Amino acid sequence: MTSRQISRKQDPGPDDLPPTAWAVLGLLSFPGERTGYELKKWADASLRFFYWSPAVSQIYAELRRLESLGYAASRRSGPEEPRTKRQYAITEEGRAALAEWADSAGDTGPPVLKHPLVLRVWLGHLADPERLRERVEDHIARTRGELKEVRDALARAGGVADWAHPQVALRWSERQHLAELELAEAMLADLDGLGTPGTSTTLPRQSARGPLTQG
Repeated sequence: MTSRQISRKQDPGPDDLPPTAWAVLGLLSFPGERTGYELKKWADASLRFFYWSPAVSQIYAELRRLESLGYAASRRSGPEEPRTKRQYAITEEGRAALAEWADSAGDTGPPVLKHPLVLRVWLGHLADPERLRERVEDHIARTRGELKEVRDALARAGGVADWAHPQVALRWSERQHLAELELAEAMLADLDGLGTPGTSTTLPRQSARGPLTQG
């Protein structure tokens, strides 16, 4: 087998692309050319609220992959720029592939939830009750700060004509953060309702309809 054949065999195909690659290509689908750093800023202003907070190195890795497939193209800035930059743009082939992927009927899969705070609460029988309560309070404060950032991003997106669908996604994120606040505050109430360490306490159970009913 020649080196060229080995290289082709190792090259990723469109069916091998992970969702993160499609996310980067999606950032390029909006008008204009952007550097990897600018794409990072765009991701932090939108994608991170509901999907992904990439490192710059991850973005450049995906850009190289997309460029090898012909889905993205890049060019270096001219001598008029104070610093040489590489600008990226989506190609027609990339736009067609992205549209096909976005419109595909494939299983999107369930959302993946990894909640470090809930894991610690689950292990609360080994924790100091006051410290555990402080962790929940800190989480509530952090979530309120993130909610403000989502609303700021939503306000910025509202002034961009091509960002109608990102606004829908950001509104979902706003509602998700509001729900997270409600859940965390309910968790505080649950912790306050526990007995002293070493005693057996059964919390009221939340019914499917909403009101609390006993065990």
